[in-house]
Amino acid sequence: MSVQGIDQLLGELKAMSAQAAGQSTPAQTAANANAPDFADMLKQSLDQVSSMQSTAQTQQAAFQAGDPNADLQDVMVSLQKASLSFQTMVQVRNKLVSAYQEIMNLQV
Repeated sequence: MSVQGIDQLLGELKAMSAQAAGQSTPAQTAANANAPDFADMLKQSLDQVSSMQSTAQTQQAAFQAGDPNADLQDVMVSLQKASLSFQTMVQVRNKLVSAYQEIMNLQV
């Protein structure tokens, strides 16, 4: 085992020791600071779904108005993408509600 491997192992042991003692290590603090927040990720996903739906509606309105630059295939593809992203978001919401209900039913 090289000196670098020993130093790495020693660092991991110190981190595990600090974690077992209930202390946070600088590496953990930095990792937690860089970790994305669940609420932020959920909001970004909702914004993305909303953006896809508004884009699809705009393209649909342009096609219905007779815009020569609006292509039927592009409109249909964007509508399907918006529909699929919305259905996916509904399924994620259902899983979150199910997980919440399961947590609430746990005996403490």
